[in-house]
Amino acid sequence: MGLHRNFYRFINRNRHKGIPKLMLYISVGNILVYLAMLFFPQFPLFLWLRFDAPSILRGEVWRLFTYVFTYSTMAAGGSAYGLLRAILITLCYYWVGNMLEGIWGTLRFNLYYLFGIVLMDICALAIYLIFSIPYMANATYVNLSMFLAIATLLPEQRVYFLYIIPLKMRWMALLYFGIILYEVVEIGYNAILLLKIYGSSTLGIGSLCCALIPLASLLNYFFFLGKNIKNLLPPQLRRKKRGASRIEFHPGSSAHPNPDWAKNYRSSAGERPYHHKCTVCGRTDTDCPGLEFRYCSKCKGYFCYCLDHINNHTHIQ
Repeated sequence: MGLHRNFYRFINRNRHKGIPKLMLYISVGNILVYLAMLFFPQFPLFLWLRFDAPSILRGEVWRLFTYVFTYSTMAAGGSAYGLLRAILITLCYYWVGNMLEGIWGTLRFNLYYLFGIVLMDICALAIYLIFSIPYMANATYVNLSMFLAIATLLPEQRVYFLYIIPLKMRWMALLYFGIILYEVVEIGYNAILLLKIYGSSTLGIGSLCCALIPLASLLNYFFFLGKNIKNLLPPQLRRKKRGASRIEFHPGSSAHPNPDWAKNYRSSAGERPYHHKCTVCGRTDTDCPGLEFRYCSKCKGYFCYCLDHINNHTHIQ
């Protein structure tokens, strides 16, 4: 717990470090790779950038990260109609990534994306080394995990998905879990078919292990947002029933109220009493006495932000 707390203190102090607008570079790179494949098919840029375990083990280590520029090509296919689909997919991921970076800061978002990619690399390489199955990892699951992160941080915020469909963030989490469940079931079903056709238990078990790769992005999510997962529950389930207890004071009694009763008090969540709490980072005026807090007039409601986030947050509407 102490290591986890120190980690968050470090990224809060250095929130502006890292690669700003990371999803912008990844999105532009995806479109360029797709255009190169569409108009210059003889130029094997996609083949040089994609994840390929045998090539990585031979020394082509750039493939551990460059495959983040190939997800739109793999999802859209190589046709003129696919170009429109690739642009929509890329815009969607750019939109949610830019929003998440605005809430968390540059460094935390960079680490979230990097850890997700590293987990995918480890899983794909382990499957190849153990079962000799060249699983071609892609960044789709890491990109989808950004939807889950946004839905956890702002479950009640209403946004326009693809700038057209009004949608609450909470439903994005259900969309993510639905896609992951479908992927796991599809990969598991294909593994069973391979086991029946070829009768190789090694091939069948290895293919079945590929179904765990979509779940790798969840490990990244639980590390960064494990304590906030309760936000996905409906408000009715998150409300705790508190018994209203009344303490009567009798004039003849010698008991007197203690003005310092809350000095060392902590709630069940470990928080001390406070007057102001930042909606983004969760810091309070009790934990950080010298920190200034403001209330945003553009947000719909009474939302408080610290001085670091008052001008750097997504307005809640």
